[in-house]
Amino acid sequence: QVQLVESGGGLVQAGDSLRLSCVVSTRTFSNYVLGWARQAPGKERESVAAITWNGAGTYRADSVKGRFTIHRNDALNTVYLQMDSLEPEDTAIYYCAANREWNVYVHLWNFWGQGTQVTVSS
Repeated sequence: QVQLVESGGGLVQAGDSLRLSCVVSTRTFSNYVLGWARQAPGKERESVAAITWNGAGTYRADSVKGRFTIHRNDALNTVYLQMDSLEPEDTAIYYCAANREWNVYVHLWNFWGQGTQVTVSS
């Protein structure tokens, strides 16, 4: 069983930064690839970023490249999403996800957190 708990969301202004954290409760953290997806009001869930088992490989959606960074700390069973230069279009619920197999379709992965709200005002 894998449990994921996100934190770090909030209300910020355009241009600000936020760092989301996700603690993953599992005895085999290193066996999972990790990622973030988001869902804006009235829209489908979309992949944002993902990171491989050893952290050597990452994926970021075109809409966040150059602004968002994903990294993981296996000693803390935690994955982070550093979000810089936030835009109002980034407003969404952000979900942490885990999967045993690598692909960039984070929104289709197997294990999910409950989500954390990010709101960016203009």
